Amino acid sequence: MTAIQDPSVRSFPQQAKQKINIIGRGFGMLATIGHGFGMAFTSGAMFKPNQPHHPALTQQFCKRMCKSLGVTVQVHGVMPREHALWVSNHISWIDIPVIGSLTRVFFLSKAEVANWPLMGRLARAGGTLFIQRGSGDSDKVRQQITGFLQQKLPILFFPEATTTDGKQVRRLHGRLLQSAIDTQTSVQPVLLCYVTSQCTLDLVIPFIGEISFAEHLKQVLAHPAVTAHVMVLPEISTVDHDVHSLTNLLQQHMRDGLATLHAKLLVK
Repeated sequence: MTAIQDPSVRSFPQQAKQKINIIGRGFGMLATIGHGFGMAFTSGAMFKPNQPHHPALTQQFCKRMCKSLGVTVQVHGVMPREHALWVSNHISWIDIPVIGSLTRVFFLSKAEVANWPLMGRLARAGGTLFIQRGSGDSDKVRQQITGFLQQKLPILFFPEATTTDGKQVRRLHGRLLQSAIDTQTSVQPVLLCYVTSQCTLDLVIPFIGEISFAEHLKQVLAHPAVTAHVMVLPEISTVDHDVHSLTNLLQQHMRDGLATLHAKLLVK
């Protein structure tokens, strides 16, 4: 007679691995945050953010953060150096260190991030602009983005205006693209997807639903390593575009691009 193995015994190695990941990555993340505060104070970013030399420090911080979270970043295409207004699909708060590890750019983020412990303070020091969803302050943020672009300071925002499971690009909210039109700045789209070692979309990284940041962070620290794939799309000129036509064109490019990226990476 064959004995039935206790499921808790069978899963013990996995539980042990998760605990090791949480401890190791947790310490790594805290060390990275401490290093980030050190750079923010010594560079003056803590008290006077948005300076031209700060994105280089943010890029250094983001590289360390990705490593501490067990996220390997792979680029498809060549990251451009030309000045642009950057846009990306949005899956998780991890999108920011992933993209930030590859290029020197400021970010636009939801207002809640500003209140996150430690990370919120670092985001403010890094020059992040914050927008309150549904508050009607998009005109104010658009003016701030326009000011950045006029100074040739690149900035990225997520036009889906929310996080998704990464399976497709949702309808874009393109009102902030007016800043690119007003300053005659090209739009640089990039696309993200997080892939497991089994060549499937990762289900842990997406920050969706009612889960709290603390609980999601714990899951991220415990999960097996994943690869963040970043696909660079051709830049889009704003010449002869209004917000409506530019948004529609960007929508189509991003949806087609994500389908291409998934076809390249995922098992069928």
